[in-house]
Amino acid sequence: MSITSIEVGGISCQYFAVGAGEPIVLLHCTGHSGRQWAELAAALRTDFEVIAPDLCGYGGTAHWPGSGAFNLGVEADLVDALVDKLNRPAHLVGHSFGGAVALQLALRHPDHLKSVTLIEPAAFHLLCDGDDEDKRALRQISEIATTVASAVNCGDYVGAMRRFVDYWTRDGAWDALPNPQRIALASRINKVTLDFWATLNDPTRLVDLVDLDVPTLIISGGRSPFPTRRICYHLARTLPDVKLRTFDDAGHMLPLSHFREIHPLIKAHCDAQPHRRRRLQSDSSARAYA
Repeated sequence: MSITSIEVGGISCQYFAVGAGEPIVLLHCTGHSGRQWAELAAALRTDFEVIAPDLCGYGGTAHWPGSGAFNLGVEADLVDALVDKLNRPAHLVGHSFGGAVALQLALRHPDHLKSVTLIEPAAFHLLCDGDDEDKRALRQISEIATTVASAVNCGDYVGAMRRFVDYWTRDGAWDALPNPQRIALASRINKVTLDFWATLNDPTRLVDLVDLDVPTLIISGGRSPFPTRRICYHLARTLPDVKLRTFDDAGHMLPLSHFREIHPLIKAHCDAQPHRRRRLQSDSSARAYA
């Protein structure tokens, strides 16, 4: 395993890479780091070059410097800089917040990607302007975001992260964690509030996805919170080239609890895609990274 970093827009992004073959980039959820994918990466490395970055403010990647409002585009640019180094389309896998980032990157640069796998993407903005069920889902997750932000504002970082972990896993999950892990998670709570802001306030809507030209696999847990299950439902009926797989016995943390089951699904999805050549940008439109 090699660990290195890349500078993007003044943010130093750390990532690890293992294996050889077609590149596959794995994006972790809120509160975790690229290490979240250790077991899945070990399974994929025999067939792929696996690249797992730490998103902004997690692991070895620098925190958001505070120059303006944080948004999903910041994270998408970090990931696209890694893909840009490959000079060929990559497969992209995103879980929860990482799924929202993956969707943002696919919208911005579909020609940079060969396939996308979204595991319970936390793209809460897709619930906006919806029906009564969408409003119920959006109200539920907005209440969690408000509870977390309020606890952070008064300095109760442990209480904020307790509410966050128990919501996404199960009641009592926080108390079951060893104390060093609770301390580490609580130290990341300020970035959690930014992740909520970005995923609730992004302007992208479902109508913007109807022409997304990237083969997509959606993976959902039958026991997951209602908002992400609702998002998976919408993506499965909106995207033009999409497959949905639901694990009835799974919760939101599928990459950890069901990595053995999702590994063959991801591999088959990647293997099934036809050759996609990356369209080269002209000098005038190519982006320069700081």
